[in-house]
Amino acid sequence: MAETSIKSMDAIVSLCKRRGFIYPASEIYGGINGFWDYGPLGAQLKKNLRDAWWQDMIMNPCWGRPGPDGEPVRCVPVETRIIQHPKVWEASGHVGGFNDPMQTCRQCKKLVRADHVDEMLREAEWFGPLVSLFESGDHLDIDRLRQWIKKYGAKQAKGMALVREQKKVLELLLALAEDLRNRGEEMTLHQFLQRIATPPESAQLCDMCPNCGGDLTAPRAFNLMFKTFVGATTEQTDDNAAYLRPETAQGIFIQFKNVLDTTRVKLPFGIGNTGISFRNEVTPRNYTFRSREFEQAELEFFCHPDESQDWYKFWRDFRMEWWQSIGLRGDNLVLREHDPDELSHYSTGTSDVEYRFPFTAPGFGELEGIAHRGCFDLSQHQEHSGAKLDYFDTERQARLQAQGLPKDEINKQCRYIPHCIEPAAGLDRGALALLCEAYTRDESRPSPEIMRFHPRMAPIKAAVFPLVNKDGMPEVAAKLHAELFKRFGHLGFIETDPKQSIGKRYARMDEAGCPYCFTIDSETLTDQTVTVRDRDTGAQERIAIDRVTSYLEERLDG
Repeated sequence: MAETSIKSMDAIVSLCKRRGFIYPASEIYGGINGFWDYGPLGAQLKKNLRDAWWQDMIMNPCWGRPGPDGEPVRCVPVETRIIQHPKVWEASGHVGGFNDPMQTCRQCKKLVRADHVDEMLREAEWFGPLVSLFESGDHLDIDRLRQWIKKYGAKQAKGMALVREQKKVLELLLALAEDLRNRGEEMTLHQFLQRIATPPESAQLCDMCPNCGGDLTAPRAFNLMFKTFVGATTEQTDDNAAYLRPETAQGIFIQFKNVLDTTRVKLPFGIGNTGISFRNEVTPRNYTFRSREFEQAELEFFCHPDESQDWYKFWRDFRMEWWQSIGLRGDNLVLREHDPDELSHYSTGTSDVEYRFPFTAPGFGELEGIAHRGCFDLSQHQEHSGAKLDYFDTERQARLQAQGLPKDEINKQCRYIPHCIEPAAGLDRGALALLCEAYTRDESRPSPEIMRFHPRMAPIKAAVFPLVNKDGMPEVAAKLHAELFKRFGHLGFIETDPKQSIGKRYARMDEAGCPYCFTIDSETLTDQTVTVRDRDTGAQERIAIDRVTSYLEERLDG
């Protein structure tokens, strides 16, 4: 089966728009950067992903397998609010420390994240030809630089000092090359780029703006939380200020005690939550990968400090296995353990499940982080709120009493602030990874674009087609469609369509990712069999019409 190895992000985006997976938000008004809407197929795809996470992490956690303690894993759900008390974010550190380093272009006035500048420059149309001009400090081809200014700079990099003040900047560039040559050194690419971005009168070298080539200010902190105001008053003050949550996790931590008091759950156990979060990304980019509004699926798993490393390794390995189980396989998916200098101050271990998106290749982008958060969050909220968030372990108490330990020692070991392991996934990024993984081109087919979703994730589970729209075939198709919809409709769409040639209908289902098509033809009317077509192979077989439901059940489970 012919398939190209390089996937085009432009082709994926085009198919997503054409087939109703993802639309630009507010498109009829020109759109709004960093926000995306899901169409019918995209909404169902993301629901399937969310439902799978909910089932495998909360309702039947880890598919029923035991945890490191040999007991079944126990988890319960909550649903917490987008707006919490402002002090929640002070305690969590988001108000004071949830910042990105930002730079402003002095020419076009755009803000860019300092840690995104290099990547954004590489994507700029004018940047590649500019870098190709640079060779070394003793060999600067000024004539080719002038040609670049005329062809690219004057149109696409108007803010660059080299473009705005060509003569002066070229003189400074040549002087720098001469000075380096006299010292036996060569000009680096970084020195070259800084020099052509920096105005001649500036005493400090500047980085280059990815938008216009202009000079950037020094990085400064920028808080990523969206601020809002609560209440009927029109006066906006600190007294009625609030924030849209930047993560769902804190809602779990502040309800920890309520969950303990209102359920029979005991440690170790997890509390799961899915929902929308917001981050005021200054440079949202790469389609839905980095958005200002996004959905998370987070579990906070609470355990005894002495058992926390075992639980961290357990959840790290299971989450990698889970992403593989829903269709992300092969070299595109990796589990990366953070280096010590990457860890948060409270973490003793963090791993990322990463996927190789077309826009990150050959590198990877984060899908999910699994973090050992220690007792940081519960301790912070206990300190700031005054509420007791420690835990008394009655099961551990019984074991220690049986061992004959003194009461004081038992109390010391049994009352503690639990440690927390946090598998935190991005559902929008997960849906995007599923789209990128599924997208396939098979040039041997009349319609070459195919979305090879895992059946559990596919938004359309099956399609029923009458071969022609006459001779009693539509009536048989309608009956089978109704039966399949009754049985599988809660899992996704069951399509039917009598129009156009059967080849075109198959092609539409391939683009939508439908794994199985059932066709009613003249033989159906005589021997009660239907044709089943497999999306991935294009192969067809005949099965009895009364076997269609069981056929699908076998293939849609898990």
